[in-house]
Amino acid sequence: MFVIALTLGAIVGFSALGYVVAIAASAPELGKPVNRGLTSSVYAVDGSLLGYIQSDEISTPLAWSNLPQDCKDATVAIEDERFYKHTGVDYSAIVRAAVRNLTSGKTVQGGSTITMQLVRNLYIAEPKRDYKRKIREAKLASELEQEHSKRWILQAYLNTAPYGTVGGQSAMGVQAASQTFFAKNAKDIGLSECALLAGLPQAPSEYNPFLNPKGAIERRNEVLAKMAELGYITDSEKNAAIAEPVRVKRGTRYTRIREPYFFDYVKQRLIDKYGINTMRRGGLKVYTTIDRKLQDAARAAINSTLSGPSGAIVAIDPRTGHIRTMASSGGYGQSQFNLAAQGHRQPGSSFKTMALVTALRQGIDPESTTYNSHPINIKSSPWGPIKVKTYSNSYSGNINLVRATTSSDNAVYIQLAMDVGPKNVRDTARLLGIRSKLNGYPAESLGGLERGVSPLEMSRAYATISAGGVRAQPEAIEKVIFPGGKTDDIGKPQRVKVLKDGVTFEATKILRANVTGGTGTGTRNYFTCPAAGKTGTTDNFKDAWFVGYTPVFSAAVWVGYPDAGISMPGMAGGTAPATIWGKFMAKAQGDHCKEWPEPKEPFEGHTFSGKYATLGKKEGGGPTGEAYSEGKKKKKKDKNDGKNDGGKDNGDNKDPETKPPKQTPAEPAPAPAPTPAPDTPGAVAPG
Repeated sequence: MFVIALTLGAIVGFSALGYVVAIAASAPELGKPVNRGLTSSVYAVDGSLLGYIQSDEISTPLAWSNLPQDCKDATVAIEDERFYKHTGVDYSAIVRAAVRNLTSGKTVQGGSTITMQLVRNLYIAEPKRDYKRKIREAKLASELEQEHSKRWILQAYLNTAPYGTVGGQSAMGVQAASQTFFAKNAKDIGLSECALLAGLPQAPSEYNPFLNPKGAIERRNEVLAKMAELGYITDSEKNAAIAEPVRVKRGTRYTRIREPYFFDYVKQRLIDKYGINTMRRGGLKVYTTIDRKLQDAARAAINSTLSGPSGAIVAIDPRTGHIRTMASSGGYGQSQFNLAAQGHRQPGSSFKTMALVTALRQGIDPESTTYNSHPINIKSSPWGPIKVKTYSNSYSGNINLVRATTSSDNAVYIQLAMDVGPKNVRDTARLLGIRSKLNGYPAESLGGLERGVSPLEMSRAYATISAGGVRAQPEAIEKVIFPGGKTDDIGKPQRVKVLKDGVTFEATKILRANVTGGTGTGTRNYFTCPAAGKTGTTDNFKDAWFVGYTPVFSAAVWVGYPDAGISMPGMAGGTAPATIWGKFMAKAQGDHCKEWPEPKEPFEGHTFSGKYATLGKKEGGGPTGEAYSEGKKKKKKDKNDGKNDGGKDNGDNKDPETKPPKQTPAEPAPAPAPTPAPDTPGAVAPG
């Protein structure tokens, strides 16, 4: 410190020595570097880059071996030619700069060494441009050189120096600069490009090649000449580099985002968990659960099936809760609304599964317990008047819960909901993972919700069934690595047992029957491994769903228009949604078929006798032993009975007309059923 003060004192006069010493003494301790912020990067499950979280400063530090030698040499040549000889402060350079600035009448040359500039970048929070700063920088630079090698200092400088601002983002470090001005990684740039970058830190705006290409070329040539003068390159190498045109290209690496909807979901998850200040500081490496191949498969399934409505898919691994797919149709530039995670739509009959599982939780035997399928018109109930019918006015008489599920019979399910208790259905939905608002009304068992649900919620709920009653927290992030190296493994499965595996196994048996011979048969044209699922269609065909699962995937498919007010005539859950699901699963799981394990607690059911259950009645008989059609009798066997309706979700789109005493949920009105596809043996009559 004494030597620094003495030399500086000689420059300005011995009378100022005490003043210089006092200013130097006021410099802060070297301490820890000021956090200037780093760019946070987000990766897919295969390690590929999804993008960088946007910030005002972009920076990706590189190891010494990845920094081009030409960039190292060019920087030393133009910024600090005596870098390897001085100990942090180059006093001859200070004198030389002072003389030149005095003779020119303005500041044309600085006397700061690379070490002093690094001190300014890393160790002084708000540096002021005055002589006091220079004295403090000199003191800290001397200390820094005592603590670190020249290699460490040059590497740190090349990773933190400001190279200019483009599009509102400042490129800090060679890697960010190389991507910003050349759309290349630093390791791929050559001598001419390194020389151009090395000339930027002294006046980034003045030499910006996008704004002042002529000035940038002149500065580059100045750097090349200095490199040749100092022996870093030969004259022939200098001349060849000068002859090269400046080929700048605006890079998009720091602005391009793959999977932008999912990317936004992850960013919000990070803010929720760590806070906005951590995000602003940056430097995070975020490894997500998303599979880009499955994302491509999901979009391909949607785009090859739909030509008007939008579609969304969320696929979860039931064993971990990891979100493997969160994809939707449409461009991010048109709308940033994430239909897969944020879209709350009426689920139609895909929500009947909540009532089915409720019945199984209560030990109701789905094979022996029967209900009568007929027009429902209850004028007085605890929930107000309830009226349910199908558009076709065709009913199946006495049927058990298995057949009521595979035919998606609204009349049976509204009776079941009232027997098992609508609030119990709501509780089951909560156990399975539904978090949207539920009121505990009978209509909810048919999909008449006040605010709807998202595909993410439905995928999670069905994943709980697939996992044997173990509910997992949906997770989009596997781990986060912080700038200091600390790792947070937040992707560790968070699971809780909420249902007996015998209950979920029994539900799976019924929902498997729905895929092989009920409203979900449309999936089998593409995917033939063991699978279970349920269709859903709302009034006037405004929303159509297929939610299905295997032992390794639970996937919810929604089809509709984002504004929620456009009808899709004929678009039932068993049509396009089932097709999309089948196409996606064919790519996601292929022919790697797996079976669900046998339950550890087998289901024990009993024949149920409720207020509406028809105890002792055999299937096929109405109150008079005949199948119903409103207003007239029909033969005992309907002409479509036992035949495939081609996966059409007939009966899905009818919710009960209920009038709760205080608050009425939004409930769809009756809508026409889709036209059945050609008959195929093995299915059931339209509901």
